[in-house]
Amino acid sequence: MTRQNKSLGGGLDALIKAKSTTMPRKEITPATHPKDKVREVLEDVKKNPRITLWSARSAAVLRYLKKTKPEFSISREASLLIEEAVKNKYPEIWDLFSELEQGDH
Repeated sequence: MTRQNKSLGGGLDALIKAKSTTMPRKEITPATHPKDKVREVLEDVKKNPRITLWSARSAAVLRYLKKTKPEFSISREASLLIEEAVKNKYPEIWDLFSELEQGDH
């Protein structure tokens, strides 16, 4: 089983900790993505930008911070962590959606 497959179902922990797979990364450019798919995704995300994650350890850490730090926002912190991880792992695809504001929740 590859490292990538082991991280499936690992939620936020796996996304943040996941390292590149042993397979070489194919360069992804806007030209390799059909514009209609990008447009379709943009429409979907503008209607509903939420995603659901399952990670008991991440949930525990974030809930602990919520209970111990005044004004701590689980949603804001999770968004920042996920955005940074996705941006670093998939920079070319990230750039396809530059019209969406980073941190827009």
